[in-house]
Amino acid sequence: SSLHSEFVTVSMCFYFMVACVCRGVATSSCRNREDSWFKSLFVRKVDPRKDAHSNLLTKNEESNLYKIQFHNVKPECLDAYNKLCEDVLPSIHADKYYPCELVGTWNTWYGEQDQAVHLWRYRGGYPALTEVMNKLRQNKEFTAYRKERGKMLLSRRNQLLLEFSFWNEPVPRTGPNVYELRSYQLRPGTMIEWGNYWARAVRYRQQNREAVGGFFSQIGNLYMVHHLWAYKDLQSREDTRNAVWQQEGWHEVVYYTVPLIQYMDSRIMIPTKASPLQ
Repeated sequence: SSLHSEFVTVSMCFYFMVACVCRGVATSSCRNREDSWFKSLFVRKVDPRKDAHSNLLTKNEESNLYKIQFHNVKPECLDAYNKLCEDVLPSIHADKYYPCELVGTWNTWYGEQDQAVHLWRYRGGYPALTEVMNKLRQNKEFTAYRKERGKMLLSRRNQLLLEFSFWNEPVPRTGPNVYELRSYQLRPGTMIEWGNYWARAVRYRQQNREAVGGFFSQIGNLYMVHHLWAYKDLQSREDTRNAVWQQEGWHEVVYYTVPLIQYMDSRIMIPTKASPLQ
């Protein structure tokens, strides 16, 4: 009798616990549905598209393709490397035989040290890029340049980029300036959303002509965005970035774009003598 009584008590406790758990799950499920419905009223969604992201975000009529190169130079070779580039790169830029332009060339000042960054523009897109590459293979001066350059490098990488339609095309400017290259690795699938917000945001950053160019990757690290800015000096950069927070709407852009980023990086760069962007 005593054993039977204990069994009944344990059984009742067990069923009571199961009922509570089930009720909790049901309540939690209901609450989750309510939360999901409630959040749907405020979370901004991107409409489904049938076009490629690049067709929606870039300047199709101009078909400009950009290449950005990152060269990590042996510390003891940086001066010789810069001199070598100054002797060769401007001649390619100025020669109409090559459908390409040197947009800018820099050394990283703050960020990854002993690094050179080059930005090229190919008017005519991929066919122009292919034409330049084929012609440079026949250029003995460039072949010698690459061979000599290889002795000075620790590593190198590049990306092919398109420019956002809402940014101004980078054009030569006088100096002195320091440049900031802000690079953002976005979560896959968020490029359109990023573009939607920055199409408005870039208007807040035109007060001092600091916005130079905005690009997104096509080959290389994908879902990578690069924003290029120019400032008179580091204090000007600080003042400009602080002032934008006083403009209505800027905080909203930051609030909605930060969750789209996986990681970000900032380089402060100094233009070399050969750079059209000074």
